[in-house]
Amino acid sequence: MEEQKMDSASQGQNVPVRGRKKSWLGKVVSDKMDKACVVAVERRVQHPVYKKYFKKTTKLMAHDEKNEAGIGDLVKVVECRPLSKRKSCRLVEIIEKAR
Repeated sequence: MEEQKMDSASQGQNVPVRGRKKSWLGKVVSDKMDKACVVAVERRVQHPVYKKYFKKTTKLMAHDEKNEAGIGDLVKVVECRPLSKRKSCRLVEIIEKAR
C-alpha cells in the first residue's frame, strides 16, 4: 500500500500543492540602506459603502543583495522568510530602471 502511494506521488498524481509565494510590483522609494530598499506597492480598493475605487499604498522593505535598485526603479519583489524585524521580501528583478 505504501509503495503505491509513493509511486503515484513521484509521478505527480494526488500530490498536495503548497501555496505559491506572493509577489508584488512596485517602485523603489528609498535605497539608502545597505542591502535593502523600500518598495511602494499600489493597489486599488473599493470603498465598502460608496463603491468608489481608490489607491492604497503599502511600503515593503525588500532585501537587495547586490544593491542594484535605485530610487524610481520599477521592481518585482517576492515574499520570503523574515530576514529582520521589518524585512520579509526579497528583490527578484528590476523591470525598468529610472531615468
